[in-house]
Amino acid sequence: MNKNIFFKTLMIASAVFFASSCKKDFLTETLTTARSTDFYKTDAGIQQLSVGTYYQVFNVPFNGEWNYAATNYGTDEFHVGGDPSNAPWNNYDATLNSVVVASSSNTAASNYQWDALYQGIGDANLLIQNCISSTSTSTAIKNTALGEGYFMRAYNYLRLVSQYGAVPLQLAPISTVQLEFTRASAKDVYAQIITDFTNAAKLLPTTGAPSHITQDAASHYLAKALLFRSSEINSSWNASTVAADLAAIGPLCDKVIANHPLASNFASLWNFTAINSANENLPELILSAQYTNDVNTNLGNGNTQHLYFASRYDIQDQMARDITGDRPFSRLATTYYMYRVFDMVNDSRFWKSFRTKSAINGAAPVSPNVQGDLGVMFVINQPGDTRFTLSKISKGTSGANLIKDGNGKPIPTVYVAYPAGRTTDGALNTDLTTAGQSFPSCSKHMDGSRNSLNDVVGHRDFNLARSAETYLIAAEAKIRLAQAGTGSYADALPYINAVRARAQYAAGENRAGYYDGGNTLQSVSLQTPGVGISFYPGNAYYESNNIPVTTAAASSLAITAVSPLPTQDENIISTLGLTSTYDRMLCLVLNERARELVGEFKRWEDLSRTQTLVKRVQAYNLEGGPNVKTYHTLRPIPQNFLDGIQANGLALTAANKTAMQNPGY
Repeated sequence: MNKNIFFKTLMIASAVFFASSCKKDFLTETLTTARSTDFYKTDAGIQQLSVGTYYQVFNVPFNGEWNYAATNYGTDEFHVGGDPSNAPWNNYDATLNSVVVASSSNTAASNYQWDALYQGIGDANLLIQNCISSTSTSTAIKNTALGEGYFMRAYNYLRLVSQYGAVPLQLAPISTVQLEFTRASAKDVYAQIITDFTNAAKLLPTTGAPSHITQDAASHYLAKALLFRSSEINSSWNASTVAADLAAIGPLCDKVIANHPLASNFASLWNFTAINSANENLPELILSAQYTNDVNTNLGNGNTQHLYFASRYDIQDQMARDITGDRPFSRLATTYYMYRVFDMVNDSRFWKSFRTKSAINGAAPVSPNVQGDLGVMFVINQPGDTRFTLSKISKGTSGANLIKDGNGKPIPTVYVAYPAGRTTDGALNTDLTTAGQSFPSCSKHMDGSRNSLNDVVGHRDFNLARSAETYLIAAEAKIRLAQAGTGSYADALPYINAVRARAQYAAGENRAGYYDGGNTLQSVSLQTPGVGISFYPGNAYYESNNIPVTTAAASSLAITAVSPLPTQDENIISTLGLTSTYDRMLCLVLNERARELVGEFKRWEDLSRTQTLVKRVQAYNLEGGPNVKTYHTLRPIPQNFLDGIQANGLALTAANKTAMQNPGY
């Protein structure tokens, strides 16, 4: 429960109680512990307001389904898995409108995102107001909290303007019923966002990341806001600001990068080994939403995003659901874009971001297999590979021709991206049915630290910002500057190559090694009796690439010229029909963002702001491709908002609502 609402409710309840009780003299009491709203102007009150606002702005969005639906669905990276509860957000059909048509109780309504973000803004406004009028004796407490308030208001408005464009701009707490709102232009919203982030950077401390907002967090998001304002979706009005915005981004990013060095191994970012794991405090991390197993802190909700990326390993032959495999809600299936965008031999990031093997863990393995043997494998090979005859190789389809593991034992279930020499995409999609629901699971959020098999409460932190993205923000700014005639496109390459260098396999590294946060079982006693552990400490690197085992360093991923670009990028550029140097380089940086940031809740806004959403969805999203239109680069304004507000004291007419709604909805 929001702490602000709690205190207000408590005060109202107390007032009613004592008003009804004072008729009896012998019950008359003097209340000495009641707090008025003046409490929020004190050091303790300001700090409590700050904590409550942190919770609403950073933690609440990762409990439930609306956030992944609005940021990962309907892109080139993910499409609908085995459960279509939130398919409207992916499919771009008539079910996505000002009222989202629900297919189940899990469907995220059109207003969930809108309401959550405005609640966070309301809390931030309350924090800002009380800091400004504070009686605090501590300048440090007051300034830090004020900087946090500015940051969190800007953060939520950046989310809103990225999703909806023009939105109501509310900069003060609402203490009475207010029914009249108008949409401020995107230009005015961005101006406020940039002012708030700039003010925050002047007030915030330099230390405390990633659990606290710092100057570097403000600089990172200020650079991001400047980049967003400079993007194609705003080209009708941003001419007066774009040059200064792009020039400011590089110095902001360089400052953040200097203070937040990249982790030496990409996998260490996701090596969640226990509740409050060491990987949650790596220097690369700039800001994260904090979670723990203390229900007094997370209010019993926790981080539920681990649920939505896992495929149905549990329904495969000789398999059973267990805690280390996660609870597979099977919402987000990986697209073929993700199988084509990586250099699968030299770039470790795919193999460290996706689970491609699971161990047999069923209570009754079939001889010669035993628990712990390889039970499920995804072979992510490339077009033209003739080694595998079917997309799903199992006892029911191939009999004695099962694929063998390294010990000569048959693997009960193997899925193949390109079987029988196939050169077209889509073989794995045929098993995305209620019975199948099989795809490599994005493992960045997996959480085996849960308290029971069916527990949805996750305990791992959610990374909001890390310096790898800062590098790519700077790179994109350099590309945009080159288009405008300042510098060259090659200026972006050092930033991109820094991220790619970390992605290479190091000398001596086990390329088949694998771990993720699912392997954090707190106690074997939490498992179902007789069921083993499905986590498997390996990936399908060698089976997919068909190369000899090696421990040599990977070939360099460095890009040395703007043309030609790496084979994977040239393939995507060709598919999308891009020809100009700017479009090719923008494609490169979007591809690099996918390789580095897949599954980190940033993709939809990137494709929307760059106006590349339609082409990429058409090319790579199975369900959304046939339906996506240009107007889908903005979300529909929720109908319950339009129905609930007024103009000049009267409910909006149908014409008023149409005028306030985004085009196409």
